[in-house]
Amino acid sequence: MTKAENRAAAKAWREYREQQRREAERAANVAADLAEIDRLRRYLIFDRRDHRADRQKLMNAIDDYVEEMTGDRTRLHAGASSIG
Repeated sequence: MTKAENRAAAKAWREYREQQRREAERAANVAADLAEIDRLRRYLIFDRRDHRADRQKLMNAIDDYVEEMTGDRTRLHAGASSIG
């Protein structure tokens, strides 16, 4: 392998690793955002004392935002559970 080929291979590898790092960082940021949004959504569903019509509007807005982030509107919805 010549020096030029070696440099090109090293540059390609560096760019590949940088891309992987950026993707991992983005995934971590999205996960952190989803955790906070889930906390807000659970508050609206279970802990809020004032159950007026704006609750549903807020939950729809949260679901819309989650759909923009992940492509899955129901990502924060409770899944089916089975016992036993």
